Amino acid sequence: MKIVKRILLLLLVIIIIAVVYNYPKLNILAGYSAKNTASSVFVANRTLAFTDKNDNNFSPIHLASDELSLESKTATSSAFGLLTRKAFFREGLGSVLALDDNDVSKKYLIPKRTNTSSDTLAYPYGKAKQKDTIFKNINYDKLHKAIDFLFDSINKTRATVIIYKNQIIAERYANGFTENSKILGWSMTKSITSTLFGVLEYQGKINVQDKAPIDAWKNDERKEITIHNLLQMNSGLEWDEDYNTISDVSKMLFLSRDMTQQQIHKPFVGKPNETWNYSSGTTNLLSGILRSQFKTHQEYLDFWYAALIDKIGMNSMVVEADLEGNYVGSSYGWATPRDWAKLGLLYLHNGLWNGEQLFDKKWVKYATTPTPTSNGWYGAQIWLNAGNRYPDVPKNMYSFNGYQGQNVFILPDQDLVIVRMGLTKNADVNEFLKGVIVSIK
Repeated sequence: MKIVKRILLLLLVIIIIAVVYNYPKLNILAGYSAKNTASSVFVANRTLAFTDKNDNNFSPIHLASDELSLESKTATSSAFGLLTRKAFFREGLGSVLALDDNDVSKKYLIPKRTNTSSDTLAYPYGKAKQKDTIFKNINYDKLHKAIDFLFDSINKTRATVIIYKNQIIAERYANGFTENSKILGWSMTKSITSTLFGVLEYQGKINVQDKAPIDAWKNDERKEITIHNLLQMNSGLEWDEDYNTISDVSKMLFLSRDMTQQQIHKPFVGKPNETWNYSSGTTNLLSGILRSQFKTHQEYLDFWYAALIDKIGMNSMVVEADLEGNYVGSSYGWATPRDWAKLGLLYLHNGLWNGEQLFDKKWVKYATTPTPTSNGWYGAQIWLNAGNRYPDVPKNMYSFNGYQGQNVFILPDQDLVIVRMGLTKNADVNEFLKGVIVSIK
């Protein structure tokens, strides 16, 4: 009997140690599930059943149990009944994780939105139906075969939109998705953040070559970091971008009240312009710098939409904010695939949108110039093919990329913008892009 008691006591001790050791991981697990559930349901208008089956159905997130309150617009997720996290929806700001009970009941500012899409013009400038244009130089059989490849069981694609000479020449959606489905772009949102600096610079309100306006850096060696260094993720600052562990990025996204602050407090591990390191913390710091350019919080919230998002008719887009009202420019932009494509078209047309110049043509060259030490992979919050990542695709192609295979590819020489929204980053994108390119003579 004593032996049995000792064994049971030992097992209890082991369980307690395991829970204590893994408690931070449970916090992230439940936090991810609650946040993603609230956003999927209240931002993207999906059901809880669809969300659990499609969006949260991967390890270890599928281990969490999710519940909804449609009345309070909250999602609660439990990790084995040991830890519970709550996320809630705010009009205009999307969903966010609560850190205390008061967060849900607070009042939050709402960004002003304007629908600028014309009722008479066709996509991409308006809501009217596009003409059924058949291009004689396109082999549509080859084009559709390239898309078939993308939608097989391995490549796990939710949506693709292919635009040639401003015309949608192919479009397809997986079951449960349509042209009106909002899909999270994850790190494609970084390119939105970067573009706003291009807009401000064109307006003469900022110079990205200036030193970063961070008070905490003014009295140490970090004072030499420029906004340009931050845009290129080449500041030399420490950052751990690991989504599989308790890292800088997971703590920022799921445990922070103000996501603009994490990168500020990091020390040097290299030198500016010599140490490229991918960092979502850097992008959210840039969001904070954008906020500092305006006299009021309301002006900052409105600017993202008035100067760019609504200006180019990305009216489905919602950029979610943290608890302090900072846009999470690293990760949390939701929009339809057609609206994501509009940002690609804006770059393809060198900042010109329906006759209005939003940023200088030089900005495109700047944003797509390879960052030193990035091996030709990265520009100013934009991914590049200069390093031959996709060997069968032109080297001057560039793209907005996000977690789990969210992409907007811009091919200037081919006059193409190609959107792919997926559930795996392991898809053979090179083969897909090659197939699209060879279909156009």
